Amino acid sequence: MAIPGRGLRDIRTHSGRVDEITLPSRAYLKISCLEMEKVRRGKERSSARQRMAGIDARLKEIEAEKAALLQALEGPPNGGRPRGVPGLELKPAARPSTGGFKLRY
Repeated sequence: MAIPGRGLRDIRTHSGRVDEITLPSRAYLKISCLEMEKVRRGKERSSARQRMAGIDARLKEIEAEKAALLQALEGPPNGGRPRGVPGLELKPAARPSTGGFKLRY
C-alpha cells in the first residue's frame, strides 16, 4: 500500500477563517448598520405613539358623544318625544312615485 503524496493543496491554512470582528472596517460597517436600524426603530416608535394618541383622542370623543346621546335619550320631563337627538327629526314624507326610474338623454 502506497502512502498518498501530499501537495500544496493538502496543506491546511487559516485563510478565509478570519473573524469578521477582527477586521476594523467590517466592525465599523456593522456598527453603522446597527445605528441606522436604531434610528429607524426610533422613528417607528414615535409614529406608533402618535397613532396611539390619535386613537385615544378619538375614544374620548366617542365617549363624550355617547354620553350626550344618552343624556338626550333620558327624555323630557313631560314624557314627550326626546328632543335634541340628531337624526330623529321629523322629515316630510316623500312624494309618491309616478313610475320607475327614468333617464333623459
